[in-house]
Amino acid sequence: MKRIIWMMSVVVILTGLKAAGQSMHFSQYYNAPMLLNPANTALLPEDDFRVGLNYRNQWAIIPVPYNTFSAFGDIKIGGNKNNENHNNWLGLGLAFFNDKAGDGNLSLMDMQASLAYHLQLSKTFMLSLGFSGGYVERSVNYDNITFDAQWDGLTFNKNIPNGEKVGIIKTSYYTAAPGINFAWFPTESIYAKLGVGVDNINRPTETFYSKGKNTLDYRPMANLDVILKTGPVLIVNPSMYYTQQSGAQELVAGAQFRTVLTNTNQLNPLITQLILGAYYRLNDAAIGVAGIQVGGLQFTMSYDFTLSGLAPYNASYGALEFSLLYTGKYDKNKGVKKTYSCPRFF
Repeated sequence: MKRIIWMMSVVVILTGLKAAGQSMHFSQYYNAPMLLNPANTALLPEDDFRVGLNYRNQWAIIPVPYNTFSAFGDIKIGGNKNNENHNNWLGLGLAFFNDKAGDGNLSLMDMQASLAYHLQLSKTFMLSLGFSGGYVERSVNYDNITFDAQWDGLTFNKNIPNGEKVGIIKTSYYTAAPGINFAWFPTESIYAKLGVGVDNINRPTETFYSKGKNTLDYRPMANLDVILKTGPVLIVNPSMYYTQQSGAQELVAGAQFRTVLTNTNQLNPLITQLILGAYYRLNDAAIGVAGIQVGGLQFTMSYDFTLSGLAPYNASYGALEFSLLYTGKYDKNKGVKKTYSCPRFF
């Protein structure tokens, strides 16, 4: 059974069928901003830079687990002018993603560079335009896989020729993705952002065989994010994310709640926030979120509870995910350098 499940997971790529295949996937999509949309690069109203780490372990209880890791950083260039109605800046970012699954270590490595320009149209509106380019490498280790031709009647015997390739096989391609965000911030208690983007706009070809052809479809993405300051110590952050590719789709929606645990004063300059949240991935999982933020350092963990047809096979255990983010300023002595109104704790 273990080998059957593994072969099902790789057959799409090995045979060149037109499907979505293995792709980056985080329940905490809001903590992987440049994967969500390149227009998010350095979209930082109060800070100058951001670095982050993400790790996801999915389906650990069944024979074909997924382990996904990402690391990213982005910086702001310009901005923070005195003109509150027109404050523009450039964002530059780098990101690394890696995903492995199954006995054959089916691997995806994605290195991306992104840039975005953030144009404040008025005191309450901002337009962000972004673009990313990436180098993607896939690999699979055929020596770790057994095939039906190696069944000797009692066991799978790796010494029997299988007629397949041997060793680690690799393939690579380049990707391109444009994105756009439109933000509205009428007061310091309301912030709303709508973003859309399209990955694989260059339609790259992906295959492990020289004669195979698997052209990747466009992958449109959309994200809506709203921040509401409902009181002096509480912020509510509903959001949703949608993407689809080759008939496969993902819709995640939910909300986070942030509350202040400490007061800002000269003796305690760092605001500490407690983060709790709940999300739902359509026809798949319920997601619980908990975290804490101290100053510019934020740690968040989430867990996916499987609700789909896979639940009987993994005992409803879905995925455990961790995120670590840090945002900061080039010169902390200059204090807060807000570029536009956005809900925050005082």
